[in-house]
Amino acid sequence: MENKKYYAVMLIDDNEIDNLINKRMIEAAEICEKIYTHTGARSAIEFLNNMEKISEDISLEVLPNIIFLDIDMPLMDGFQFLDQFDSLSDKIKSHCKIMMLTSSINPKDVNRAKKYAFVKDYLNKPLSKEALQKLNK
Repeated sequence: MENKKYYAVMLIDDNEIDNLINKRMIEAAEICEKIYTHTGARSAIEFLNNMEKISEDISLEVLPNIIFLDIDMPLMDGFQFLDQFDSLSDKIKSHCKIMMLTSSINPKDVNRAKKYAFVKDYLNKPLSKEALQKLNK
C-alpha cells in the first residue's frame, strides 16, 4: 500500500453525480487503493454483511477503512444504515470509520449522528480537499 493511508474507502450516496465527484476527489488525494461506491444504503449494508460471513483474514483485507455516508436516501436512509451497521460485529465496527457526508445542516441530524460511537465526523457536501487532508493526519 505504497504511501496510501487506507486500503479502501466506501461512498454511500443515492446521487450518482455526488458519488462521481467525491470519487474523483478521493482519487486526487491518493489516500487509498480501492473506492467502493453504492447508490443505496441497503446494498452497502449487504456488502458489509457478506464480508462478515467470509473468513476473518479475507474480510479485513477488503473492508473499507472509511465510509462516507449520506443521510437523505430512498429505501434506507443514512440513519437506518447506522442502525443496521450497529448490529454488525465489533471487528467490522472498529475497522470501518464512518464520516457523515451530507447536504443536511439540520442540527438534529448532527446531534443524532453524534450518538453513534463509530461516526467520527459530520461533513457537508461536497467532499473537500481539506477534509481529505485532515483524514491523513
